[in-house]
Amino acid sequence: MAGEKKLALISVWDKRGVVEFARGLEEFGFEILSTGGTARALAEAGIAVKEVSEYTGFPEMLDGRVKTLHPKIHGGLLFRRDMESHRAQAAEHGIRAIDLVCVNLYPFEETVARPGVTPAEAIEQIDIGGPSMIRSAAKNFESVTVVVDPDDYKDVLAEMRAGGGIPPRETRMRLAAKVFAATSAYDANICAYLEGIGEGGAPVSFHLRGALKQTLRYGENPHQEAAFYAEPGAPSGTMGASRLLSGKELSFNNILDSDAALNVVREFGEPCACIVKHNNPCGAALGEDIREAFAKAYAGDPLSAFGGVLGVNVEFGPDLAKDVASGDRFLECIVAPAFASEAVEIIANGPKWGKNARLIEVGPIGRPGMPPFGKDVKKVSGGFLVQDADRFPDAEREWAELKTVTKREPAESEWRDLKFAWLVAKHVKSNAIVLVKDRAVVGVGAGQMSRVDSVHMACRKAGDRAKGACMGSDAFFPFPDGIETAGAAGVAAAIQPGGSLRDKEAIAAADRLGMAMVFTGIRHFRH
Repeated sequence: MAGEKKLALISVWDKRGVVEFARGLEEFGFEILSTGGTARALAEAGIAVKEVSEYTGFPEMLDGRVKTLHPKIHGGLLFRRDMESHRAQAAEHGIRAIDLVCVNLYPFEETVARPGVTPAEAIEQIDIGGPSMIRSAAKNFESVTVVVDPDDYKDVLAEMRAGGGIPPRETRMRLAAKVFAATSAYDANICAYLEGIGEGGAPVSFHLRGALKQTLRYGENPHQEAAFYAEPGAPSGTMGASRLLSGKELSFNNILDSDAALNVVREFGEPCACIVKHNNPCGAALGEDIREAFAKAYAGDPLSAFGGVLGVNVEFGPDLAKDVASGDRFLECIVAPAFASEAVEIIANGPKWGKNARLIEVGPIGRPGMPPFGKDVKKVSGGFLVQDADRFPDAEREWAELKTVTKREPAESEWRDLKFAWLVAKHVKSNAIVLVKDRAVVGVGAGQMSRVDSVHMACRKAGDRAKGACMGSDAFFPFPDGIETAGAAGVAAAIQPGGSLRDKEAIAAADRLGMAMVFTGIRHFRH
């Protein structure tokens, strides 16, 4: 109505920056409507506030469940300023235009993430009024500015100052899109929680959610557009929570390979280094310290390691940085829980490639054997497949169920190498064969259509190092030829799931060759 102040409605759970934002709105002559704790916070800061209940003439009720669900609120948000009939109806019912809405929602996701939270506590954190208001405002973005992210406050005020008190249309539309992204993710969290506390089984729907973390120059190939999205709440120790400390921007393939290296080293509590090339580990090792682990990992296949991605499961320190920067080594990326500042300087100012090498800090990676965050999702045409991450439900029980099936038991050192080979093999593309010696990978066979071809490849890579090595296979040997090929190369012991119709033939071949062989009873395919 003519002569009336513009109205802004502010009601936020996350009060970060809201006082400063409200002060900025006052500069443009806004009258502030608010509720509950937000109204108190603004009033205590000396900002003139009118309670929504005073404005609507209807009190908050049902323990705050009903406070903004009122025609004077939603009518003020939704009526079209360019339609005479809408303006007339608003005037008839005493509905003022609400020109700006600043709302963020109850912390449902944070609540359900707390240990021991009850369903009753979770349900009380399902926001009703907040999503309703911001959706109304977003629908009418032609006339209403809606802000749901405190990180946008500064830019919105700057654009209002530049535009005479109104952000440009393209900004209002962008902010409206952000609303529907926020409410979509919010509803998906609620849906997942309620289905999760139900009777179990596969949920009737599955929601992929992510916030844009980085646009990429291109995807796997230059003609493919690509971007990197982080899942909401991605925890420490994941690529979603990573920070780029130094080097060029990450590429699509850098992110994939860094994640692959990270998933190998997170398997182990001892210092571990892994070098990945084209999404497969070409070198991996354990050591008394991380420098020893790196030296052994790089020596596993120096040719393939050139231009690869290095992952470690401990802080990347200056001594390791000097090792990495020495000689003719070249690494595209290094991913670690943390980097010492001196180590960053050594890499960035060291070898010619150092200033471009991506140094990726992910934070603590948790206890050994923990799977990657969330579900494993693989896209297929017209849909996607969803499965649990590949982690045996009880790691100790997995080891306890190992069974020697040959006449010869593995020696103590062979047991150590077999276990290491088994955990690395689960991260190699099937058919996966990994040869290990002294807890270091010396040969890998990956992605072959025939398992015996993978054995040939791994033995060729290992060369003389195959003698006395231990072999890990992600799935059973359908024929004894894989065991025979490994034995001919000097492999001393093997670990595999078992379960083939020709297990007896494979066992007999191992016995003839003097090999020890262990069955695990589970497999680790990785397509």
